[in-house]
Formats: sequence, C-alpha cells, structure tokens
Amino acid sequence: MKITSLSACQLLSMGIALFAFGCSDEDNEKDMEKPVISDNEVPSPTDCQEFLRGETLLVRYTLSDNVELGNFNVEVHNNFDHHSHSTSSSSECHSDLTEEPVNPWVYNQDFSIPEGSKTFTAEFETDIPADVDPGDYHFMIRVTDKAGWQEFKSVGITLL
Repeated sequence: MKITSLSACQLLSMGIALFAFGCSDEDNEKDMEKPVISDNEVPSPTDCQEFLRGETLLVRYTLSDNVELGNFNVEVHNNFDHHSHSTSSSSECHSDLTEEPVNPWVYNQDFSIPEGSKTFTAEFETDIPADVDPGDYHFMIRVTDKAGWQEFKSVGITLL
C-alpha cells in the first residue's frame, strides 16, 4: 500500500516537473499589442499627395510588432463621396472634383511578410491605370501580426 501511494506521488511529481520545464517563456508569452505602421522614415504615399494617372505609385511604410508580423494588405478606392476612415486628415485636401464613379481605380492586394519578422519595410511600386477616373481616393495599408491583431492607416490622395 505504501509503495503504491509513493509511486503515485512520484508520478505526479514527475508530471509537474515535465510540465514546468516543458513550457518555455515564449510559449507562455501572449501577444496583446497591435502592430505599428510607422511613417517616421519617408512614407509613401502621404496625405494630400497628387499622382498622375498612367504613372507609378510608390508604396513605402515600415511595419513592426513586439512579437511577430503576419502579413499586410494595400487597398486603394475612390473617395468621391468624401467619406472618412478617421486615420486621415484628408478632409482638408479634397479636390474640387465632385464626380460620380464611372471607372474608378480599385486596388486590393495581400502581401506576405517573411516568417519571424518583427520589423519589415513594405516597399513596392504599382502602376496607376491611365483610364481610371480622376479625383479623390483613399490609400489604405493594413498590417496583421501573427496573433491576429490589426492596425491600419488611411491617407487621402488625388489622381489627376
């Protein structure tokens, strides 16, 4: 009887020891912070920036996270109705154009970030179609970290 209860205690102690030493601090760390979209270097585009249709739009933002980044998305859509996404001061830079969309530019692309990255510079060029409607647009960049937290930035741009 004494041997059986001693064995049970030993098994319990071994199980607790395996559990305690089997978990690293990384496993116990929970990511509770949103990623960051930084514009303290030379971001592009910026609020109220103007672009010519048929030319190239340079996208450049620095993305970071306290644990690990996941992916990012870039979207461009018309702002002909002058709506807001509240991260932009673009209400102060609307063009005089008040148009109904006929052939607005719609861009929506997902991008991956290398595994294990805490900081990543999203930098690429995309062509602005020559035949899209001129006017006010929103450029939006969203970043999602590995834990699923998301941050976005919206700026107002104008296509001429």
